[in-house]
Amino acid sequence: MGERTEFEPGDKAPNDGEYTEVGEKSFHTEINNPKRVTLKKGEAFPETSNHNRKWKKLTKARVH
Repeated sequence: MGERTEFEPGDKAPNDGEYTEVGEKSFHTEINNPKRVTLKKGEAFPETSNHNRKWKKLTKARVH
């Protein structure tokens, strides 16, 4: 098992870093103007723009 890569609002950040919103199936969907937040380890994720989105670390959220 590896580290989780997607997080719900209220979850705690596993590491310091910049996180961005992604869609449920982020590989197939593009989000216009996604929210971005910078969190320290242990801080809670804020609410997303809608209930179908999750938070993902920016370096892992890039689409190939």
